[in-house]
Amino acid sequence: MTIPDHRDQLIFDLSTPGRKGYSLPAHDVPPAPLEGTVPDGLLRSGLAGFPEMTEVGLVRHYTRLSTWNYGVDTGMYPLGSCTMKYNPKVNEAAARMRGFAEVHPLAPDETAQGALAIMHALAGMLGEITGLPTVSLQPAAGAHGELTGMMMIRKRLITRDGHPRRLVLIPDSAHGTNPSSAHLCGYQVREIKSCARGNLSVSALAEAMTPDVAALMLTNPNTLGMFEDEICDVARIVHEQGGLVYCDGANMNALIGKARPGDFGMDIMHLNLHKTFSTPHGGGGPGSGPVVATREFEPFLPTPVVVATRDGLRLDYDRPLSIGRVKAFHGNFGMILRAYAYIRSLGPKGIRESAENAVLNANYVRARLRDAYEVPYDRVNMHEVIFSDHKQNEYGVTTLDIAKRLIDLGFHPPTIYFPLIVHGALMVEPTESEGLDELDRFVEAMLQIAEEARTNPDLLKKAPVTTRRSRFDEATAARKPILKWTRPVG
Repeated sequence: MTIPDHRDQLIFDLSTPGRKGYSLPAHDVPPAPLEGTVPDGLLRSGLAGFPEMTEVGLVRHYTRLSTWNYGVDTGMYPLGSCTMKYNPKVNEAAARMRGFAEVHPLAPDETAQGALAIMHALAGMLGEITGLPTVSLQPAAGAHGELTGMMMIRKRLITRDGHPRRLVLIPDSAHGTNPSSAHLCGYQVREIKSCARGNLSVSALAEAMTPDVAALMLTNPNTLGMFEDEICDVARIVHEQGGLVYCDGANMNALIGKARPGDFGMDIMHLNLHKTFSTPHGGGGPGSGPVVATREFEPFLPTPVVVATRDGLRLDYDRPLSIGRVKAFHGNFGMILRAYAYIRSLGPKGIRESAENAVLNANYVRARLRDAYEVPYDRVNMHEVIFSDHKQNEYGVTTLDIAKRLIDLGFHPPTIYFPLIVHGALMVEPTESEGLDELDRFVEAMLQIAEEARTNPDLLKKAPVTTRRSRFDEATAARKPILKWTRPVG
């Protein structure tokens, strides 16, 4: 006898006509007349196509699916550059407080003083942490913050010089969104090569820097996990030609409480609340990418801006040089609340220790795996470390095989094939959330995979083998995506 297994079916496939998850008494309110208000072609008598299920069937279906997922509450999530740290539950409690969760974004200023106070206070905290006191909380993601920052740079140059200039310089190790943001603002992009140490080449920058350059966009620490230790010289070279320095704040988790970008010459940067400040990331919630800048950028901030007056806090819309609104209402307020709770709960000492532990964890992983995996830049790294599949290629094993095998061993894979300048890159960022036990489990899994690559490479090429689904044909999925469900025939 074969027991039917419906666990892999879509919810639409589980639908049975006539099943319901509710029971309501008949209503005694006469139907409202619709004649003349809605065209007949737009009226329907039922919700055609919706699945029909019992409540218990629905709950079990989605609960079962949740057990197949992996998240930061399940285990280590070593996605390099993404900073997938644990999200403290006290942050969630703060965001669910009724006075905050139910405040309307169009509420008059005088009835929303608590919400405005949180926004004003967080802006001050982010300004202090970065050394860049001009702050906008509006952008909804890191890339959105980048675009906002580049719009502010363009507006400042037009106001200062009468024209926006033409070029933006970007290192070859940059995030892909950097050139995209520059292009969207009308700039041409020129790539600057990294040096053998994995840092921006100062000589290449000096050669490329001209009065046509509007800005240098760089990440510090960079995407190779290295601190740009000549950053003051970099800023000086750009500023001497009248350019501005944009800092991608995606890797700020390595610096908080330890170093302030404003102190080493950065003019403007974005922060990722969903990375550095522990708000939900990816499918777990909306992002938030505040922009912080020097005082000179204050007139160009997106409107409205929270300002303090003798009568309390208010939203200021009267800013003639503003780049305008970049987000509906005032940003993702729930993320602002969570980041505020995170900073207040840690305090200055805790913020500093989080960066120290993040850097310590990444260097521990590098030290334990350096003999088993190629380390392209084998020197003290910051919060993340880059490996490559160079040693495993000898046995026909690739970075993708290593990542898929990690799933079998209970870990989410790290970022793979990025940064692009490292062939077969594996980008590991353990964050400060992980203790020694979890780091050792991850290291042992990676060492096991390195041994399997040598002794049983076919196992890695078939991985994952313990999951509900084996390896997907990702090329076909990308080229021929199935974008909607269709009812099976028969």
